[in-house]
Amino acid sequence: MGKPTGFLEIERRDRSYEKPAVRRRSWQEFVHPLPEPELRAQAARCMDCGIPFCHEGCPVNNQIPDWNNLVYRDQWRAALRNLHSTNNFPEFTGRICPAPCEAACTLNIDDNPVTIKTIECAIVDRGWQEGWIVPMLPVRRTGKRVAVVGSGPAGMACAQQLARVGHRVTLYEKADRIGGLLRYGIPDFKMEKHLIDRRVAQMQAEGVEFATSVEIGSDIGFDQLLSGHDAVALTGGAEWARNLEVPGRDLDGIHFAMDFLPQQNKRNAGDDEARAAPQGTITAAGKHVIVIGGGDTGSDCIGTSVRQGAASITQIEILPKPPDKENKALTWPDWPMKLRTSSSQEEGCDRDWSVLTKRAVGANGRVQGLECVRLEWMQGPDGRWTMQEMPDSSFELPADLVLLAMGFLGPRRPGMVEQSGVALDSRGNVLADTRDYRTSVPKVFAAGDMRRGQSLVVWAIREGRQCARAIDEFLVGSSLLPR
Repeated sequence: MGKPTGFLEIERRDRSYEKPAVRRRSWQEFVHPLPEPELRAQAARCMDCGIPFCHEGCPVNNQIPDWNNLVYRDQWRAALRNLHSTNNFPEFTGRICPAPCEAACTLNIDDNPVTIKTIECAIVDRGWQEGWIVPMLPVRRTGKRVAVVGSGPAGMACAQQLARVGHRVTLYEKADRIGGLLRYGIPDFKMEKHLIDRRVAQMQAEGVEFATSVEIGSDIGFDQLLSGHDAVALTGGAEWARNLEVPGRDLDGIHFAMDFLPQQNKRNAGDDEARAAPQGTITAAGKHVIVIGGGDTGSDCIGTSVRQGAASITQIEILPKPPDKENKALTWPDWPMKLRTSSSQEEGCDRDWSVLTKRAVGANGRVQGLECVRLEWMQGPDGRWTMQEMPDSSFELPADLVLLAMGFLGPRRPGMVEQSGVALDSRGNVLADTRDYRTSVPKVFAAGDMRRGQSLVVWAIREGRQCARAIDEFLVGSSLLPR
């Protein structure tokens, strides 16, 4: 805890944003950190609540009251050690995690949770500024070789943990740079990529080898990979995007979000257009944009379209509009379903709910609009919700660019997954439990979105860490790595 009476004396205050009119002209992060005295005051609000429900809300089980207390007492380096004991990359989660810990905070009962995410980010940012974050070299080498396939947060966490206990780790990535969706899915204005680069440098110093532009199942067969390593971790993410199966889907101008977002990240990294968009440039400049899907990926499409100079942006969602405020008696300390407005949505877009796309219309092979209908959601006797089209509710939205951000169905099957022969669960993800993370194939493990399905960065880090411990136990019989 922080100050015993801090939550009674100090009002909640969080980081502020640059004004939309300013930030929409830049690809850089636009969050204004709190000054140190204010951070210590906010940490002082962490109360002696008896049962720290924030632990339950945080997938990596951050010891939040402990490092809040250390920040309050100006013991920043000790706070950093504590934070790193559960989370390899707090600068990632401190920027892009939705903070389920804050939803679970006892002070959230009256909508004033501790600013946990802000304090977490401040701790690790100060650690980098002070030079406290350095490579952690193993005390001995085991001689065991491990391949980690997929360099998103699960793969990075898994690889780093295994290297730190002395295994020889190679992290394979089919893209040209390390980071997975952190690199090519999340826009720079939410998380700048130098944050990944300095972690890559740290991991290289710790002994991790990186193999980029190498696709397992294509450039290297899975059997070849398996025969050359003592264990393999599959951390390739859930990249099979849900499609829009309507007439007119094949019109030019309708694209998956993950065909659109990486292009801008590559431009921001300095790539020329031929390298950034080898299949053709997708841009929102001067266009009427429709984003289908109301989640984080859809929000990223909005912020990117705003900065590219879209003429208009409309976001539609098939589900009904959430309530403005949750019923705390029914939801706390769980993550509540309520209306949220992202920083990108604040920058300029129209939002509509309970909308179903029926058909894409166009001319000369190019999309010009979407024919939609409104839905009514009905709850049956069994409690299940079903949708019904409302009569005479059809309408058309003009569109020059349609971006599909409707979620992901699991890992891509062709290539590595099919060649590996691993069993899949009922949802199409690689089958493995959260105890030992073993797949149906000997020596092969799976973690992150490839195992659990589309999820959060913080869940990926947790699974990568736990998978590393399982692999370490498999290779040497026991492990000192935390779960």
